Amino acid sequence: MKKHFLKTLLLTATLIFTSLGVSFAEPKKGGTLIAAVGNNPRHLNPAVQSGIVTGFPGAQLFATPIRYDNNWEPQPYLAESWDISDGGKTVKLNLVKDAVFHDGVPIKSSDVKFSLETIKKHHPFKTMFAPVVSVETPDEHTAVLKLSSPHPALMLAMSSQLMAIIPEHVYGDGQDPKTHPQNSENVVGSGPFKLVEFKSGEHIILERFDDFFIDGRPYLDKMVLKIIRDPATRTIGLENGEIDFYAFENVPTNINRLKKNANLNVTPDGYAAIGPIDWLAFNTKSGKTADVNVRRAIAYAIDRNFILKAIMLGVADEARTGIHPGSPYYEPDVEAYDIDIDKANKILDDAGYKKGSDGMRFGLNVDFGWPGLRPNAEYTKAALKKIGIDVTVRQSADFPTWAQTVSNHNFDLTWDTVFNWGDPVIGVHRTYQTSNIKKGVIWSNTQQYSNPKVDAIMEKAGVENDMDKRKALYSELQKMLANDLPVYWTNTLPYHTIYSNKVGNPPMGIWATSSPMDMTYIKD
Repeated sequence: MKKHFLKTLLLTATLIFTSLGVSFAEPKKGGTLIAAVGNNPRHLNPAVQSGIVTGFPGAQLFATPIRYDNNWEPQPYLAESWDISDGGKTVKLNLVKDAVFHDGVPIKSSDVKFSLETIKKHHPFKTMFAPVVSVETPDEHTAVLKLSSPHPALMLAMSSQLMAIIPEHVYGDGQDPKTHPQNSENVVGSGPFKLVEFKSGEHIILERFDDFFIDGRPYLDKMVLKIIRDPATRTIGLENGEIDFYAFENVPTNINRLKKNANLNVTPDGYAAIGPIDWLAFNTKSGKTADVNVRRAIAYAIDRNFILKAIMLGVADEARTGIHPGSPYYEPDVEAYDIDIDKANKILDDAGYKKGSDGMRFGLNVDFGWPGLRPNAEYTKAALKKIGIDVTVRQSADFPTWAQTVSNHNFDLTWDTVFNWGDPVIGVHRTYQTSNIKKGVIWSNTQQYSNPKVDAIMEKAGVENDMDKRKALYSELQKMLANDLPVYWTNTLPYHTIYSNKVGNPPMGIWATSSPMDMTYIKD
């Protein structure tokens, strides 16, 4: 069985290398990868914590049932195969038979059941496994997921950092898994690397797990993840060779600076499933922005090309909808709201918002969720002045303060960056569902947008297994949202991966470093 599994994985690796345009050569085993992490993770257990900061070490420490190549195709991982039946309502996972946790205890189907139930209860992404009503374990190497309805997002939800397989014999001890001490120390994982040390604010040291279920992997002996918050310090470290690898770089000046270094590779590839999008969100229930005419006028007054060229310095892509351009569901043929000041003024005039003696119609506040979005907020103030809207830029004391303001609906406009997380059911629906209007919960439907027709389309798309039909539904959805404009989408966040010439096969699939790096190696 293992020989068959390894043959399958070797073929998978060859396909991945080929699809990336990389010649498949025998990787060198051994060596240490020095990588940077941009923020300090709260802990290392992605089963109960979202976010790319936990996702990087978490995907190395914990295996998932499947993994994805960069063509959005599922590949074997902890599940060597799977069967889908009953119209998509039964999914049988056939697990690798000789897989063990880092403490040597065999990984069994009961661990898969326990992990999924823990994720359903404690992970913030509630839609990922919502239709899963039970997990049957007919034997130690078979887990059967029973669903109440078809769930085309399920395969993506079983990959990346989203379905970490955690040990029941550790986390089933009655303690809260969100605060379990072994989330950060003595971590018992299921993935290619095991934890040596997590020193908060300084580093995470991982080393090769010799009994990993894929023979010969990982190639690296060790990974040292240095926690470096300051972008300038990371950039200097990459330039002088102290850092071999960094993912999720999004500072345009640093990206363009590092592109000039002949010893480094700088690429935007690998973030399609993460799906980060910058947008200007509107409060659709109170104040002037409750009027769709005001929202449309504002969109026509914001120059997306200015943002792409002057603020993002040419390193980001246009995004016309809430679905990332790298997704197979992206629909670019929507109202783009290209800059048109005359049209914006006419919309406001026709809607009865007349200019006063000072040339202003009314005032609005604009907030921003991340320091990097301050230029967007400042630009919004200048842009909207041209159509008679007096904008006040509000800077929150810190991120939690901004999150509290927006999640409690105490805003007019706010710039934000939100992720798709692979499938629209996971990361897109949450922004527009009427049922997801929740006070105090950031990245829910904080716009308070409600359209029964939009709800109905999302509900239908969420259970449609036919790819062409699903694409058509999401195309219709994006056109409707562009008309209602609860959010004005401008660009992708310019995530880039920077790596030294000595690094072979860095993670370039759809999940970036939220995927295992068992095939990454250090060249001669």
